[in-house]
Amino acid sequence: MISIIMPAHNAEAHIQAAIDSVLAQSWTDFELLILDDCSTDQTVALVQAYTDPRIRLYMLEENLGAAGTRNYGIRQAKGRYIAFLDSDDCWKPKKLELQRAFMQENKAALSYTAYDVMSPDGERITGHVDVPESVTYRYLLRNTIIGCLTVMIDTKQTGLVQMPIFKGAEDTATWLSILKKGHVAKGLTEPLALYRKGNASLSSNKFQMAKHIWQVYRKSQNMSVFTALTHFPFYLWNGLVKHLRTGGSVKLVK
Repeated sequence: MISIIMPAHNAEAHIQAAIDSVLAQSWTDFELLILDDCSTDQTVALVQAYTDPRIRLYMLEENLGAAGTRNYGIRQAKGRYIAFLDSDDCWKPKKLELQRAFMQENKAALSYTAYDVMSPDGERITGHVDVPESVTYRYLLRNTIIGCLTVMIDTKQTGLVQMPIFKGAEDTATWLSILKKGHVAKGLTEPLALYRKGNASLSSNKFQMAKHIWQVYRKSQNMSVFTALTHFPFYLWNGLVKHLRTGGSVKLVK
């Protein structure tokens, strides 16, 4: 079974589209764990309107943030495979089926896919992110190409996965921790997910994300300043290339 982790906070605008994209999957052996992180809008009511027994709603009593919310969901998961989908993004119908088969064929502990970028209203495809066929620890330090909405983890190989609790780039820190153990992430080059482009200031987002990646180097990966500086320029360059391919804007926690 595949356990899908969907954190939600004031997500009434797009969460139905995200849920519907999961229910439309050709692979049906899954559970969708929706973790409401103290929403004050109609998020909970919208989720409760669904009657599919594969959907499990958890209403958190305190705000845990992106990493804490995902960690809570992972601990409740019953499936061997863990996948992630934010409440404003979507999947294409064969995402789970193709990715699970790909992981079994390649004996991958961690996999990811290419993805398309859609406009904030979801009406247009505005960009595309290609991915390499494999990603090593060193590669990921210099190119944060793995989108959280595309990831699938085989917990039989990785054991329990928990994201570090700090603001920003928690997902990248998690993938790095897995790859640091010797695993190589495997990539499906077919775009199987849809990332919703944000409206926030690009310059602000890019600056904040760079700060978060530096924090990953120093705190999560315990790098010296010198070692971090050997990777950081490559990250900045690859981030610029990714920005051009996605058509402009990025959200912070992906």
